[in-house]
Amino acid sequence: MSAARASADWPAGGDGAAILDAVLIVDDHPVVRRGFRHLAEDAGVRAVHEAADVVSGYRTFHRHRPGLVVTDLGFRDQGLSGLSLIRRVRALEPATRILAFSMHDDPVIVARAIEGGAHGFVLKDTAVTRFHEALAAVSAGHSYLPHEVATKIAMLNAGLLDSPLARLTAREVQVLSLLGAGKSNEAIADSLSMSHRSVSAIVSGMKQKLGAGSLADFLRIALSRDGRPV
Repeated sequence: MSAARASADWPAGGDGAAILDAVLIVDDHPVVRRGFRHLAEDAGVRAVHEAADVVSGYRTFHRHRPGLVVTDLGFRDQGLSGLSLIRRVRALEPATRILAFSMHDDPVIVARAIEGGAHGFVLKDTAVTRFHEALAAVSAGHSYLPHEVATKIAMLNAGLLDSPLARLTAREVQVLSLLGAGKSNEAIADSLSMSHRSVSAIVSGMKQKLGAGSLADFLRIALSRDGRPV
């Protein structure tokens, strides 16, 4: 990608420089971080910080306080803990702009990210031009949602997409995601820094909310598109 094209898509100040001096990209795939670094540097951003997980992402943010954070929602070892990163960043610096991205466009998860403080969302496999649009909109103080994702969220809010996942808390969604990844209760407790008893209580509560009577039911729900067993 050329610097001229990237700079044209990103917001610029009066002197032609990018508005944002620094951004943070949080993703557990090195190739994704490297690609974003090139995109941001071509656009004139002077400092691009990277982190591979939520813990180091928050520490990096706390140390450098960049104006924009771009974070994945799902991490291989931590479920959907990108949601917790969004909330912590906004609690520390409410003015920080946040763009979330993911391989999946489940409206429940995207809605949770927006409710938690994200200003926009894009799919990882979106066209480069749309990713530029999202970065430009969010960093300029606007919100950004792809039309198809916004439509799904609107339908969800209107009750047209009656997903049982909408009844879960953010923590329950994390636990369900990890169960779907094949994690045991003990592994989930370690991953989320919780007690085994707390995880067991969450799983028990989800059984009632989702009508899941077994681990097999949980796995089918976690892997389904709309939260219903498949």
